[in-house]
Amino acid sequence: MNSPSLLGPAPFYKRAIAIALPVMGQLLIQNFVSLVDNFMVAALGDVKMSGVNIAGQINFVFMWLINTLCSSGGIFMSQYNGAHDDDGMQQTFRFKLILCGSAGLLYAALSFIAPPQLLGLMVHGNAQSTEIVAQGRLYMRAVALSWVFMVVSQSIASSLREIGKVTPPLVISVIATLFNTFGNWILIYGNLGAPRLEVTGAALSTVNARFVEMVIFIIYLKKTKPPFYSRMRDTLKVKIRLFGTILSKSGMILVSEMTWSISETVVTALYNSRGGADVVSGMSAGYAMANLFFVCFSGIFTATGVLLGSTLGAGKIEEAREEKNWLLSGGTIFGGLFAAVGCLSVLLIPFVFGNLSAESQSIARGMVFMNAAYMPLWGLINAQYAISRTGGDVNMGAVSDIAANLVYVPGMWVLVHFTLLGPVEMMAILKLTDLIKITICAVWLKKEKWLVNLTTIEK
Repeated sequence: MNSPSLLGPAPFYKRAIAIALPVMGQLLIQNFVSLVDNFMVAALGDVKMSGVNIAGQINFVFMWLINTLCSSGGIFMSQYNGAHDDDGMQQTFRFKLILCGSAGLLYAALSFIAPPQLLGLMVHGNAQSTEIVAQGRLYMRAVALSWVFMVVSQSIASSLREIGKVTPPLVISVIATLFNTFGNWILIYGNLGAPRLEVTGAALSTVNARFVEMVIFIIYLKKTKPPFYSRMRDTLKVKIRLFGTILSKSGMILVSEMTWSISETVVTALYNSRGGADVVSGMSAGYAMANLFFVCFSGIFTATGVLLGSTLGAGKIEEAREEKNWLLSGGTIFGGLFAAVGCLSVLLIPFVFGNLSAESQSIARGMVFMNAAYMPLWGLINAQYAISRTGGDVNMGAVSDIAANLVYVPGMWVLVHFTLLGPVEMMAILKLTDLIKITICAVWLKKEKWLVNLTTIEK
């Protein structure tokens, strides 16, 4: 018997890249425009940029929740697409609309209330916490309505990607993000006769852009009617058994993803307690730059979902087993390539964040280099998670995330309170906990609990 090949044939990787590139392109454009947004807000100073960014950290948890719910449905969408089961795809799409729509309405209400105590947790102990929280609350209240629009767009965009239609979300994203950038220029600084709204202007521009994005997605959906298309009046016509099955899968993915996102938020709050606005803005700027090369993770997840999901949905179990090895190797190499991109991105810091203090810029550079160094490791982890979830094995991610965070969060507390290390050095040390995840995932994948055709589940 021949030993399994670690690297796949060139045509396989060409297919993977053809799927991944438009997804990455969409996110790259979004993140680059977000970087422009940061540039515009940074011109208002460290405090106002810090206010927007602590609001962004709270919003990050919600956006990750929506991404998790869409990913849960995506497990089934990809496999039903491989099995050419239109009804299954329509049921999956309705699942996304119902769950994400409900979450969007609730979070919009929470954002409008925007309790200062919640934002204050992100900068507890910071020397300029009062001023930062005041700016964060302004942004949260003004941006609230955008979450209702965003969840509809995300449900449609993720479904299109999961059936291999990756270009339309890219084009629509380009339109929306350019609209957002132009709106920022008008509303933040008061150009073309508009009032100068600063932080509030950045939020209102986001609301407008999200609305435009949603409208274009709905028009595209009605015009093209992809296999998962479902009329609005049919949204509540769900098959309870399948809905419950998807919901049960989403529960463990939710545990995994929310454990990760909440732990990152807690860790951010811990290192923000050091120093003043320079730490908050510098670390935020570093992550804004890192997002330019983190796009490769979405490419890994989407390509794995489409390729491996179609193979499993078609019942080709042996072929799926072989593709698993190819995807693990490809994810690691892909992460390594983007490490180089990450190192080069530091050249943008003086131009994008030139209005921040010298200390903020130094922290940002350190964060970019630290994240770049971990890229091959994170590429492998994302491939491991994507393979497991595509086959419906959602327990692996939850177990590995919880295990790593039992060290990660307490470790940050210890370093903050008992060392003089800066935030970048603390993060560099604690990200070694990801080796725990890799070890657990490597052992878990060998059990092949992910090697399942989900389309045979009774609806």
